[in-house]
Amino acid sequence: MAKIKAAITGVHGYVPEYVLTNQELETMVETNDEWITSRTGIKERRILKGEGKGTSVIGIEAAKGLLEKTNTNPEDIDLVIFATITPDMVFPATANLVSAAIGATNAFSFDMGAACSGFIYALTTGTQFIESGTYKKVLVLGADKMSSIIDYTDRTTCIIFGDGGGAVLLEPSTDENGIIDAIHKSDGTGAEFLKMKAGGSAYPATHETVDAKEHYARQDGATVFKFAVTNMADYAAKIMERNQLTADDVDWLVPHQANKRIIDATASRMGVTEDKVMMNIDKYGNTTSGTIPLLLWDYEKKLKKGDNLVLAAFGGGFTWGSIYLKWAYDAK
Repeated sequence: MAKIKAAITGVHGYVPEYVLTNQELETMVETNDEWITSRTGIKERRILKGEGKGTSVIGIEAAKGLLEKTNTNPEDIDLVIFATITPDMVFPATANLVSAAIGATNAFSFDMGAACSGFIYALTTGTQFIESGTYKKVLVLGADKMSSIIDYTDRTTCIIFGDGGGAVLLEPSTDENGIIDAIHKSDGTGAEFLKMKAGGSAYPATHETVDAKEHYARQDGATVFKFAVTNMADYAAKIMERNQLTADDVDWLVPHQANKRIIDATASRMGVTEDKVMMNIDKYGNTTSGTIPLLLWDYEKKLKKGDNLVLAAFGGGFTWGSIYLKWAYDAK
């Protein structure tokens, strides 16, 4: 009997309507379009506007679109995993809010926080429930409303991040297609270089933490860049080596969209040519947990059943990893 694999059988994304361009950022901080584009590859990013609108809005829209296009009854969903570092609130889980909104009344759900690696961590976690035979339909989401934790007077962060995300459906596959391998790593000694200091149990919200702007994401850009280039590239190459894949075997690199130079370095380490690299950082910026599902959504019509995909990500904390999968369907 063939081993059960977990296959992605559908993908859908959502980005807010409001477009924050480099030109608009020029009116907010000391920067310009050429500086941003040459260092990051970003031209614009989407921002979720409206009082009381949190990351759940992105997740709900992505999930509803996915259920509709795959003709899936929400009551048949067994599990919902939502990768995010910008939950609507500390509790309940944003996954619970999404489940209730889409009618996934038979699912249990939880959030996963691993910063920019969150989606691939969640995808690997969902895969275990499919491979074990425990569940048949797992909804994996990755989304963030980064604008809610960005200081728009801080040039090191405000030019990079945007809002958006997507969702995939995982189902059993008994053929050669599906998720083949995954490797993940984390290193907590990197916590100081990319973090949001306040808002947790160590530094609860006070007038002092708000006045000190400690509820915003902060990063040491040079250190994060160095770690990201090394580790994201190394783990993408490592998963190729573990599965005896050459650059010619890889149909698509699906890299986290943090910085075009990091993406280019990863592709170079793998020996993959630019035409095989998924990229939409120019349109959306870094949506943290949302980048990889947004890539799969944008490129879905170009994917063919049996295509070899390598997913790679690096995030704050530090977290990183890579997934090798064979695409399971031809888009209609």
